[in-house]
Order: sequence, then C-alpha cells, then structure tokens
Amino acid sequence: MIPVNERNINQPQTVAVIGGGPAGLIAAEYLTTHGINVDVFEGKPAVLRKFLVAGKGGLNLSRSEDFDLFLSRYMERASYLSPFLRKFGPSELRSWVEELGFSTFVGSSGRVFPSDMQATPLRRAWIQRLGQQGVRFHLNHRWLGWNLEKELLFQTKSGNIAIHPNATVLALGGASWSKTGSDGKWSEILQKHGILISAFKPANCGFDVGWSEHFRDRYQGSAIKSVVLRFQPANGKPIQQKGEFLVTKYGVEGNLIYSFSAPIRDEILSNGKAIIHLDLTPDWTQDQLLTKLSKPRGSRSIASHLEKSIGLRGVKSGLLWEFLLRSTMNNPGEMVSFIKALPIPLLAPRPLEEAISSAGGVRFEDMNNCLMLNSMPGVFCAGEMLDWEAPTGGYLLTACFSTGRSAAEGVLNWLHNA
Repeated sequence: MIPVNERNINQPQTVAVIGGGPAGLIAAEYLTTHGINVDVFEGKPAVLRKFLVAGKGGLNLSRSEDFDLFLSRYMERASYLSPFLRKFGPSELRSWVEELGFSTFVGSSGRVFPSDMQATPLRRAWIQRLGQQGVRFHLNHRWLGWNLEKELLFQTKSGNIAIHPNATVLALGGASWSKTGSDGKWSEILQKHGILISAFKPANCGFDVGWSEHFRDRYQGSAIKSVVLRFQPANGKPIQQKGEFLVTKYGVEGNLIYSFSAPIRDEILSNGKAIIHLDLTPDWTQDQLLTKLSKPRGSRSIASHLEKSIGLRGVKSGLLWEFLLRSTMNNPGEMVSFIKALPIPLLAPRPLEEAISSAGGVRFEDMNNCLMLNSMPGVFCAGEMLDWEAPTGGYLLTACFSTGRSAAEGVLNWLHNA
C-alpha cells in the first residue's frame, strides 16, 4: 500500500476494496485480472469470516433451478438484481468454483455444493490465488470514513492512516453476525454524507412463540419434520411449503421458517403478530384422518389414540396439545381440522444480531446501474450492504458474488471514462 503523499501520476491506478467477504474479494479478483492494483481492507484479523461460519453445515454456494424462479426469490428487489445475476449467476458461480479447482454437485433439493461440502479448502485456495494475482491484504484496518481531503481513513493498531485510491468498492456486509465483522456501523458513515439507508431488519430469522413452560422444557431443540407450513399475509397471496424446522427455547427457527421470514416479519411489524398454520400430517387426507379418529378408542387416552391411529407422537403431538382447544378433544371432525391446520401465533422476530442475514442497506435508487453512488463518483457498493434480501439456500452467496463482480465492472468502466 502506498500512502497518499508518496504516489505519483505514473503509478498504475489503484482501487481500495473495503470488506473481505465474497463480494469484496470477487471484485478484487476481477480488477487485478484487468491490470488494476487492488488493496483489500478488512476490519477483522482475517477475511471471509462469515463465509466460514455459513459453511459449517456444508457450503451451499447457489441453487440449480429455473432462472426465473431463482430470480423470484429476491422478491421486490428482483428487478434491481436481475441484470447482475444474468451476467454472473448460478452457472457462472459454479464455473468460477471449478476454475478454482473444486468440482460441484447439485443436492436432491437443488442446492449447489462444492464436492467436499467444506468452506475451508475453497477459502484457502481463493486467498492464495488472490495473493498470487497481486491483491494486497490489510487486516485489522477498520474503516472510519473520509477526511476533509476526501481520503479514506482507517484505524489500525499503529494509528490512523489515510489513502487516496482512484476508486473505492464498499463491500461491508449487512448488520447480522457482528462477530464476523458485519455490524452495519458503516451506515452511520454513509448517512453523514447524505446517503439514505433503508433501516436494517432481521432476515432468515427465527421468531418468538409464547410456549408454555411444559412444552418449552420438554421439546426445545426438537426438530419438527415433514410438515406443510401455510401463511396468509393480511395483504398478499397465501403461500405454503413443505419442510422442517426446530423448536427453540424462545420459539421457532430453521429452513422452513426462514423461507417465510420476510412476509412473517413484515406482518408482525404491521399488525403486531402473525399466525402460521401447520399441516402436521401432509401425507394424510382429512377423510383418512377422520375415518381413523372416528373409531372407538376404548380405554385409550386421546394421546394414545392419536399415536395408535395416525402415528402422531413426540413433538408433533406436543404441538397439537399446546394449541388445541380443549373443547375439541372429543370431536374427531374438529380434531382433524386442527391437525391439518394448526394455528401458531408468532409474536416477534428474533434480534437482528441472531439473524442469518439482514434486510435494508444502501438503496438501489441511490446508485446508477453500475452500483456507483450517484452522489459520490468513484464509490461503488456491493454485497449484503445493498438493500435486498433472499432466503437461505445459495441465494445469499450468489447475489453477493454477482454484485461484487458487477461493481468491479463498473469500476473499470468509470476509470476508463474518468
């Protein structure tokens, strides 16, 4: 890294990438392959920290599905992300991983993984390649904003430093999992410079449920498998999906819940709560259930009758008793209605810090179509710091890579035309 006062006009153009996540590093890689000197600044002691955490259970890189369906996962921001994802989307990301030396495969659910499922080898190989390409890493450099001379300021262990690159890519992450560096504090810096930031909200998050003490103590940590979750927003079309989720001390979380987290969260913000309905026996019709449960149970308890007749046991049975109206216990017809559409009130999203990702951030309306801030020429934004959200399942990583790559292309165009 060359300090401001030691640079001269004969030196190659230099770009500062602030943020060592996938969006920042793919931008750095693309720029170095086009002859640009790149300095990557990361506030933490290592890059790709959240990338490692996300890959603990298997690194879900992307999704293999029809592109229009893939694009729809980004909800109201799909139209903004479409041009970037069409240039560098799921197929291009898989090709990039394979060029790095790792084969990929598609799981039964359509999720794309590296062959060994692990994030660590891919991370190590990527960092090594970036170093070989000439990317300079500056760790433990926390960005403080700009000084009066419009230089970038960084806090380091040796004191503050200032640099003046030819362009800047901000890839500072969202506002969840602050231990990995994504604390959202950068928003205060941009707001001081007149950039409007959409408020951060938890995305892919769990929700609070007012469990009884008995249910909480007995079933927290239990997986509720093979159910259909249905949700009807006050304003919007009904949605449903089959899957599984976890009972937690506070409420519910897991992939099926995350798939609905955005509309559920917004419903709670608008109306104070949201009610989901669970089909606890999706492989049984109502008529089949009614036939089984209408048979005399003799001396068996209702719980035993449910288990012997339709196999309802464990946490599913516990859920039914948690919300079942006692007046319906001896009415098979009403019992079946509850089994096929058990209402569960969700009271609040879990805190932003716990969320897998965050909604909110820099608005697309404040940037041009190359992701450069309209009011700050030469400053580009990418990754989760942009105002979009998507469910888990590879959509988050793909959009981070895509917008990082597009921001780098924008930098090149701007430098060539400046």
